[in-house]
Amino acid sequence: MELRLEPELAAKVEQWSTKTGRPAADLVEDAIASYFSEVDELRDMLDSRYDEIASGEVQPMDGPEAVRLIKERAAARRKSIA
Repeated sequence: MELRLEPELAAKVEQWSTKTGRPAADLVEDAIASYFSEVDELRDMLDSRYDEIASGEVQPMDGPEAVRLIKERAAARRKSIA
């Protein structure tokens, strides 16, 4: 398979190749493999969360409520550290 990279990205790959002493093709292959692995993990997590919501095991939360909860938890963490 042959891939065409934008010049800026190709330059970054070449820089990393030089820094690490690894062939550029190996770096690109590892990056693509990592990307698909992360996408698979994310997809599995999303499917699992969807199943939990669909079954009623977990109740969905609207955006403003989620933001409020995150802010509360962050404030509590800051207080516990101080």
